[in-house]
Amino acid sequence: MKVPPLESPVLVAGAGPAGLAAALTANHAGREVIVYERSPDVGHRFHDDFEGLENWSAEGDVLDELESLGIDPTFDHTPVREVIVFDPRWRAHTYRSQRPFLYLVRRGSSSGTLDTALKRQALMRGVQIRFGEAYHPESGIVAHGPRGADAIVVGHVFETTAADGAYAVLSDRLAPKGYAYLLVVRGRGTVASCMFADFRGNESYLERTVAFFREHVGFDMRNPLRFGGAGNTSVPTTARRGRTLFVGEAAGFQDALWGFGMRYAMLSGSLAARAMVSGQVDDYDRLWKRRLGGILRAGVVNRLLYATLAERGYAGLLWLLDRTPDPRAWLRRLYRPSLLTSLLYPLARRRRTLLARPRPVA
Repeated sequence: MKVPPLESPVLVAGAGPAGLAAALTANHAGREVIVYERSPDVGHRFHDDFEGLENWSAEGDVLDELESLGIDPTFDHTPVREVIVFDPRWRAHTYRSQRPFLYLVRRGSSSGTLDTALKRQALMRGVQIRFGEAYHPESGIVAHGPRGADAIVVGHVFETTAADGAYAVLSDRLAPKGYAYLLVVRGRGTVASCMFADFRGNESYLERTVAFFREHVGFDMRNPLRFGGAGNTSVPTTARRGRTLFVGEAAGFQDALWGFGMRYAMLSGSLAARAMVSGQVDDYDRLWKRRLGGILRAGVVNRLLYATLAERGYAGLLWLLDRTPDPRAWLRRLYRPSLLTSLLYPLARRRRTLLARPRPVA
C-alpha cells in the first residue's frame, strides 16, 4: 500500500469526542485536518442528557489531562463531589470527596454541550468538518459510534424544580447487572437505567427507576424527552488495520464495569493523532496499550466480579466504600492493574455472556 506523505491532510471519520480530540491534536501539531461526519451536526445521538466525565481512573484531574491534549474545557461542566448511592435494600450511602468524582457534562448539539464546544474549538483552529458526508479512510482515524450493544441506557431528560444532586441505585430490579441514576443540575435532569442484561425488559426497568427516585428522592419532571443509547466494551488485540486507526467506541474503548467512555475516547483519539502525525502508525497500539490497556483490563475483571456476585457484590462494594476515608482514591485502586487482574483477566475474556466480546478491529 502506498504510504501518503506526511504533509497530506489527516482524515478523520466521525465528529464525536474521539474524532474531534484527534483533529485538535493533529491540528496543534501543524497538520491540515479534515473530519467527515455523516450527520448534519455533532451530538446527533444525544438530547442534552447528562453524562459523567469520570475523574477517578487516574491520579490527575481529567480536565487538566484534556488541556494537556490541547482540549480547552469550554463546555459546561459541573463537578460532583457528593454522590448518594442506594444499595439493593434501598439504604442510602453518601460518599464525599475533596476532588470531584466526575464532572457532569451535557451531550447534544445545543450550546454548552461537550460536542458543540469541541466543534467550535476545531473550527476556530482551522479544522475542516464536512457534515453530511460519510467516509471510510484507507489511511486515517475512524471514530464512529459503537459497533455492538454490550450495555444499553434508556431514560428521560427533563426540566425540574428539584435541587441539584447525583444519585445512583445498584439493584437488578432497576438495572440488571448495571445501575440506575438521577442527575439534576440547575433545573435540568436526567433519569435513566443503564443495564448490561435483559435488554428486552428496558421499558419496565425505566418505569421502576422513575418510580424509585420519585419515592426516595422526590422530583418533578416537566417536558420529558425520551432517550436511549448503547455501548460496547472490549480490549482489542489491535486497534489498527493497516494505516487505519480506530479510536473511542469504534475500538471498544469503554469502561466494562460502568460504561464510562468519554475520557477513554478523547485520550485514544489524541494518541491516534500523535501516531498519524509522526508517520509511525505502528506506534498506536503501543501508545493506547500503555495508557489505557491496564485500566481496560481491570474494568473487564471488575465487570466479571460485579456481574457474578450480583446484589451481594453490590452491597459488598458499598460496604467497602463506607469504610474508606477517600472513596475517590479507592475507586482509582479498583482500576489499577494488579496480580488479581492478571490472574482473572483470561477467565473474564471467556465469559461471553457477562462481558463484552474482545476482538480485533481488523
